[in-house]
Amino acid sequence: MSVTQRAIRGTRVVLRSKQVSDAANDFAWRTDPELATLDATHPLQQTFQEYLRQYQEELRYPSPWSERFAIETLDGEHIGNCMCYDINTARGEAEMGIMIGRKDFWNRRYGYDALLTLIDDTFGSTSLRLLYLHTLESNTRAQRCFQRCGFTPVSLIRRQGWKLVRMDLPRPQWYQIRSQCLALLEQQPPATPSPTPPGPLQR
Repeated sequence: MSVTQRAIRGTRVVLRSKQVSDAANDFAWRTDPELATLDATHPLQQTFQEYLRQYQEELRYPSPWSERFAIETLDGEHIGNCMCYDINTARGEAEMGIMIGRKDFWNRRYGYDALLTLIDDTFGSTSLRLLYLHTLESNTRAQRCFQRCGFTPVSLIRRQGWKLVRMDLPRPQWYQIRSQCLALLEQQPPATPSPTPPGPLQR
């Protein structure tokens, strides 16, 4: 099956279509207990070979209701992933998720740039009217980042024992703040790494 490859450039990141060479990093991040907790899930228990077979199958036959991207630095380092999924064209909405798996890139605004880039591309290339996401109630750092991107907390839910905050971003709200968000990002150089980063941005 032919899959269109995309690359979307932000200020300090590039979002590109996923490829099989990402599998080793993704497996390491999916089996990391800290990252799994922040993603409101549990670490993978399967072997890398099992994971790789499933990974290749998903790349070969991607869902039409989701789009996944690797997050790369401008130097081509794979530092995380983001996605737009559960795309519902009838309702005009989709869910977003993001993770910076490389902990040495936490607290340096790469996640903020990646999320703004994904939001801008999604609203600019589709007719979706609403983007939303879920994050742990305890992950206040991620919530602050999402709010800077225009998301507003709308409800608190429980999912498989996790307390999650749902946050929404309607299309009109994005275009009210878009210029301000992008201008602010371009004015800010990458921050130096934190000695004790509190966690990645998560959906």
